[in-house]
Amino acid sequence: MATPGQPGDGGVPVNIRTDIPHPARVYDYWLGGKDNFAADRAAAEQVLQFMPEIVDTVRGNRQFLVRAVAFLRDAGIRQFLDIGSGLPSSPNVHEVVQAGGTGARVVYTDHDQVVVSHAQALMTKRNEDSVSVVHADLRDVDKILSGAAGLLDLTQPVALIFAGVLHHIPDSDDPAGVVARYLAALAPGSYLVISHATDEPSPEKMAANAQVADNSGTILIPRDRDAILRMFNGRELVDPGLVLVSYWRPEGGEPGPNADRAWVYGGVAAV
Repeated sequence: MATPGQPGDGGVPVNIRTDIPHPARVYDYWLGGKDNFAADRAAAEQVLQFMPEIVDTVRGNRQFLVRAVAFLRDAGIRQFLDIGSGLPSSPNVHEVVQAGGTGARVVYTDHDQVVVSHAQALMTKRNEDSVSVVHADLRDVDKILSGAAGLLDLTQPVALIFAGVLHHIPDSDDPAGVVARYLAALAPGSYLVISHATDEPSPEKMAANAQVADNSGTILIPRDRDAILRMFNGRELVDPGLVLVSYWRPEGGEPGPNADRAWVYGGVAAV
């Protein structure tokens, strides 16, 4: 297991709550990043004590995202809308889909100002005009679609991505219904990518993980495969369907030795 990320508290944007853990920054720590604060690291370490599988889970999820968007890039998709994208981690979506000079355009969205500030700074540094970021909660569908339309042509196919974010939305907010509202705005030929934490391998550990999130003021709701499948709103999934992420088109055709320790389901569906 690699050592999680080191402190990165410098350059904090104004009005940012660094005393409360945030899922994107905790996730960054587990990935080995530096864009996290003491509260994030404390929550992350607490989970590691009883669930060492969390590192395989978040890394497996990240690797799934990379493979999924590469698949869609190779299928000819040139527009990507990444909902709740989290902190930039290389390789990120735009790095993958723009490989080979595809001219692909990417819109990232997140509700955390730290995430948005980092993404904006990255785009400015690279003088990047094919990537933009929208600051909004994923449930504010109209705001996100309006912002995305500044770069994306929604009359043409788009890859809509919810990677490791819908498990932060409670049932009362109807995550499948939220996804449906985005789908209604997409053109034929679009695709939907979802990955979502599951408690099926170990309900006890995932329940404890969710309790840490709850204690820190965030939400984590791992769900079973059937509940996650409903979020695809009946769209037809490409092979191999909805599977644990390490089994979704793994590099070389075989999942790695820790495949069963990545407790996330993932799939890609044609819209």
